[in-house]
Amino acid sequence: MARTPSNMLPLGTTAPDFSLLDTVSDTSLRLEDVKGENGTVIMFICNHCPFVIHVNSQLVAISKAYQSKGISCIAISSNDAENYPQDSPEKMKLHAETEGYPFPYLYDETQNVAKAYDAACTPDFYLFNSELKLTYRGQLDNSRPGNGIPVTGEDLRHALDCLVENTENTKPQNPSIGCNIKWMV
Repeated sequence: MARTPSNMLPLGTTAPDFSLLDTVSDTSLRLEDVKGENGTVIMFICNHCPFVIHVNSQLVAISKAYQSKGISCIAISSNDAENYPQDSPEKMKLHAETEGYPFPYLYDETQNVAKAYDAACTPDFYLFNSELKLTYRGQLDNSRPGNGIPVTGEDLRHALDCLVENTENTKPQNPSIGCNIKWMV
């Protein structure tokens, strides 16, 4: 299991726009269509990564907990589905339905969106404010498969609370760790 850290896009960066296939609704969604009124979490995930599997239930819980606070969560898979067929759009749809994802699960076939966000691993998290300016990037929490630390979403939840309460996030922002995005050759 590879342990790739996220690249830590500079705070204040404007969210790169996109239009991607939502594998559940089979429609194309733009960032503008799915952004939250108060903030937007962009998550780069995939179906098979043990690091993502480890946190799936927390992703669902966070999305449900913050929807009423004007926060939208969006998941994107940028993995090469030709060489990793378990991450194909068809399997993504099935996975989203099985896991009960309350957020769109988008397919980045060209990998251009992952490159625009400088995404490196799964999971990789980005929190943008209402003006789509980056306020947090990094890990969900300190839990990793096999390390015995409970999955709480502490780091992302703290960043979300700071955004919603309009307070400064002074906690250190640590890179996420996960499997590398499966880039096309």
